[in-house]
Amino acid sequence: MKIFLLLFVLLAAVLLVYPFLDESENAPPLTGLPWQIEVMSDGSTRVFELHLGTSRLSDALDILGHDMELAIVAGTNEVGNLEMYYGNYRAGLLSGKLILQTSSSEENIQRWREQAIKSEYMASGKAVKYLPSPDDLPQVLAEAINGITFIPSLNLDEEIIKARFGEPEQRIQREGVTHWLYPEIGLDIAIFEEAKEVMQYVPPQDFQVVK
Repeated sequence: MKIFLLLFVLLAAVLLVYPFLDESENAPPLTGLPWQIEVMSDGSTRVFELHLGTSRLSDALDILGHDMELAIVAGTNEVGNLEMYYGNYRAGLLSGKLILQTSSSEENIQRWREQAIKSEYMASGKAVKYLPSPDDLPQVLAEAINGITFIPSLNLDEEIIKARFGEPEQRIQREGVTHWLYPEIGLDIAIFEEAKEVMQYVPPQDFQVVK
């Protein structure tokens, strides 16, 4: 029985880290992995098969599928931001939460909020989400994606992050979190002591150092 339990634990550990190990030469190459960041000729980047600053929300539907939620998320006294949320993103055995951000104008956001078919508080109770009206969807889906947040389902250690993303240009330590910064590819990896890691991608020209 003890041997069986030991083998079970070892198998579970292998399955957890498998997505971050080198892919088999015999298996078809995976795409849409968080470390697959392509720098374009103009200095912009492509990640999760989306070209930041160019790809539209409609492109995300074609590439990532329709199992998502599209909403304007607004905190107290905020106009809000248009986001597309994939709660079950998967690439191979790797899974997590994927949030696509846009830079929609305040005028458009306000109009879409006023015409929303539904609004409700989010689980945190600190923000409200507004679901756009079907009449507004053509314009909403035409908005460009200017940022992506990925929260992996499994916790990553520094060794795995370094193996996949390389040495960061800068590390910034704050209370309970360390930021690994990669300005050239527009990536900020926040490593929390008591929470899941958060990877934030923006066009490199829009990257700002966390202070």
